[in-house]
Amino acid sequence: MLTVQNVYDFINERAPFDLQESFDNAGILVGHPDQEVHGIHVAMDVTGRVIDEAEAHGANLIITHHPMMFSARRRLVETDSETRLLCRLIRSNISLIAAHTNLDRAPGGINDVLAQLCGLTEITGDAFVRVGALSAPMTAGALAEDLSRRLNTLVRVMGDESLPVAKVGLCSGAGSDFCEEARRMGAQAFLTGETKHHHALEAAENGMVMLEAGHFATEAPGIFALADALQIWLNAVQCSVYVSKSEAPAYA
Repeated sequence: MLTVQNVYDFINERAPFDLQESFDNAGILVGHPDQEVHGIHVAMDVTGRVIDEAEAHGANLIITHHPMMFSARRRLVETDSETRLLCRLIRSNISLIAAHTNLDRAPGGINDVLAQLCGLTEITGDAFVRVGALSAPMTAGALAEDLSRRLNTLVRVMGDESLPVAKVGLCSGAGSDFCEEARRMGAQAFLTGETKHHHALEAAENGMVMLEAGHFATEAPGIFALADALQIWLNAVQCSVYVSKSEAPAYA
């Protein structure tokens, strides 16, 4: 029998929940650790569509990257969207585990998967930042086109498209705060999901470019890599639980 706790333990071995930031809310968020798991659905966020998909696949455990309940709740009244989703999970007997900043920073986690998908080599870094070398230098404009193909999205250049780039720094999600750290590690370009305007200006003044790819495109590959690893493990231990994926952006 597979339980919610078993799945939590699997994730914890690969991305220890103790690694999460103090502001985070990763872990088992809804349900009972001893609940038997019949199917698992993996997504970036909990939305009504994701719950619909989980139910259609026969999944009674959802694993997301982004947690719910970042802010403390003193009541559950279904006049706001998050409460409606939480109550729906409870009524449907669907448990929820979130693997957020612990998976962002873990070896082999979100940012390492993103770096590999971008074709970087000689990857270094710690915490949330990764820096790696391109197989051959190219302009920032050409790099954005290459990354657009690799990430299946439109990567926007914020800066000089003619700038030569040999090393790329990155942080998934809303990671533009880490651009300066990547510059000190030798990067000429920095890829992230969302860029704050003043960070893009600072990067340009320091001779860098920012590459903005969108939150989903930079984080989804990592959470789905976890889903694949989970399915491989379940198959190896001959547990007949199917892991499905919600591959459309939450706002689609």
